[in-house]
This record gives sequence, structure tokens and C-alpha cells, in this order.
Amino acid sequence: MSPAEKEAVQRFRADVVEPSMTKLVIVDFWAEWCGPCKALGPVLDKVAAEYADKGVVLAKVDTDKDQFIAAQFQIRSIPTVYAMFQGQLVADLTPARTEAQLKQMLDQLLRQLPIEGEAQSQEAELEPLIAMGEQVLAEGDAARALSIFDQLAEMAPDHHAVVSGRIRALVAAGQVDAAEAAIAALPEEVAKLPDIVRAQSALALARSAPAVDDLGPLEAAVTARPDDLQARYDLANARMAAGQRDAAADGFLSIVATERDWNDGAARQQLLKLFEVVGLEDPWVSAQRRRLSAILFG
Repeated sequence: MSPAEKEAVQRFRADVVEPSMTKLVIVDFWAEWCGPCKALGPVLDKVAAEYADKGVVLAKVDTDKDQFIAAQFQIRSIPTVYAMFQGQLVADLTPARTEAQLKQMLDQLLRQLPIEGEAQSQEAELEPLIAMGEQVLAEGDAARALSIFDQLAEMAPDHHAVVSGRIRALVAAGQVDAAEAAIAALPEEVAKLPDIVRAQSALALARSAPAVDDLGPLEAAVTARPDDLQARYDLANARMAAGQRDAAADGFLSIVATERDWNDGAARQQLLKLFEVVGLEDPWVSAQRRRLSAILFG
């Protein structure tokens, strides 16, 4: 190699290879005369800045000035964009020409690779705390769960699981208007995320099944009129609002077992909403789904 080529290799090692040992490096092969390169450049700059705390860095290689490096990567057209981790190419990002496409590809890589970034460190710190808040919420202690999620919101106000947990804790605590305001304040794209949809389901359920101070009259009505499906439905809704999910599920399932299409399938619909709120991956939901399937198809 010539002295210039050795210098190019050393520069590439310092700018790309060494950072890639712990970070995901986006390598942008470009040239000053390349129009598409100039169009893509600001997109790469913006996304790399947004993903910096996730361990993503951007390195640019001018194919005119660093022809030796471009030749080593067999660059035949530009822009060409690669992702490198631990000194190895892990993805061709060239097809991603929009911000959304690039983010989608980066998100997939970050899920697969052990990247070291501030966001990953924060996620590892938050995960057990979020789990604790969810457990407290599942146990029915809405006030304590809300306190936990309020503290987590101070640490990570934009974390989707934290936002969802806090909204659901507000609902469980009877602060339905505050929960609705919190959802309304979210950007449209965030409101479509699964965690937030779960919180929206909790709010919708609270609106359709408001809390009842005394379950006694509803229980008495069911005892007096066991064939009255509306009475059973009202009691199941009230139990659901009170956090008695086992009893609520029993009530809805008993209605489905008696008359599956009663009131246009209202009992089944409420049960499915309850599943969404608890979490479709929760073991409790899996058990109740099996009970429902046995009634519908057994």
C-alpha cells in the first residue's frame, strides 16, 4: 500500500472499525457530485442524531477522496449505505431512502445486536421497575401503582410502557378524565403503538363499565333472578370495574355459555376488552381464552 492508502486505512479504522466494537456504525459512501447522496445525507444525519443514545453513529466515506476504501468494499454505485458492528458488515441499508424506512431497519438491528447505548442501559434499569408497577396494578393497588408509574414517568416520560402503565393506573384509581387527557396529549403515531392501545382499551372499558360503590344490590339481583342475563352482565361489569377480574370473567363466560349471542355478543366483547387491558400475553388471559374456546367450540 502507498502512504496515502495506509493513511486512509488508519482513518477508516479510527472512524468506523473501532467505534463498531461497541456501537452500530452507519457507513455512508457518497461523493460531492452525487445528487441522490445530497438528498439522502440529511436523512442519515437526522436519524443518526435521534438514535445516538441507542448506540448508533454515522461515518461518511467520500468515494472520490477515499477511493482505496471504496474499492475494498466494491462500491459500484452511490449512495451506498452499510451498517457495521464489531468490524463486520451486518446490513445493507441502501434500500432505505426515507426516515421511516431507515428507522425500521435500525430498530430491527438494535433488537438483534448487543449494542451498548444510553437507551439500552436505561431500558435495563427500567424493566424491573415497570414489572413491579405492573404487578402492583394487577394486584389491585391502584394508588401505589400510580405512585410507581409517576416516578418512572419522571425518569422516562416518553417510554411507551411507562406511559401505558401510568394511564392504566389512572383508570384503576378512578381518575378517568386525567387518563383521557393523557391519551389525548400523545402524538398520533404514538397513540397507535400496542402499549398505548392497551391503555386506550382500559379507558374504554372504564367508560363502558363505571365503578359501583356497592356491589350488594347487583349481587342480590342476580341471586333473585339467576336467568336475568342483563343482571349478570351488570354485575360482571361492576366486578371488572372493581378489579375483580376472576369474578368478572366468570360472569361474562356464564352469559356466553347460556346464550353466546345475547345482546349482540356483548358479554364476549367485554371479555375481549378485558383481555386487551390485562395483556394478551398474560398467562391469566391464556387461561381465560381456553375457557372461552371450550364454551364456543367444545
